[in-house]
Amino acid sequence: MTPSFSSLDERFMRRALEEAQLAFDEGEIPIGAVITDGKSVIASAHNMVERLCDISAHAEMIALSAASLHFRSKYLPQCTLYVTIEPCAMCMGALRWSQIGRIVFGAEDTKAGYKRFQTGIEHPKAIVESGLLADEAAALMRGFFAVRRR
Repeated sequence: MTPSFSSLDERFMRRALEEAQLAFDEGEIPIGAVITDGKSVIASAHNMVERLCDISAHAEMIALSAASLHFRSKYLPQCTLYVTIEPCAMCMGALRWSQIGRIVFGAEDTKAGYKRFQTGIEHPKAIVESGLLADEAAALMRGFFAVRRR
């Protein structure tokens, strides 16, 4: 059954897509993330692996750090993460440790997404939903790799 997303969910995912576009424009793999408290954006980020020469500088990791600083807590059970592409196993592990309450991602990542490697890594209380604006997120990724292959 496909989850039912609210207009607020769509608004936050569109903000994550804007972050993904920034990554694209910077030559980074176009993934964007936004963390909210349910009503407003607490943190937003995009991939910065190339810029920072840091393999862990994924959008989700940067957003988690910013949200933790905002709340002065490593635990974020009251928050929702919106991310354009399915998190990798590293990011999902960090999300588990943060105890984030809800994870919403756009398109699945059949090559490097966490579900390919390990399901059940998400926190047992976390709600994980997918498919929100998936076509837009997937199109951005396809466009990025088409340009890179030229």
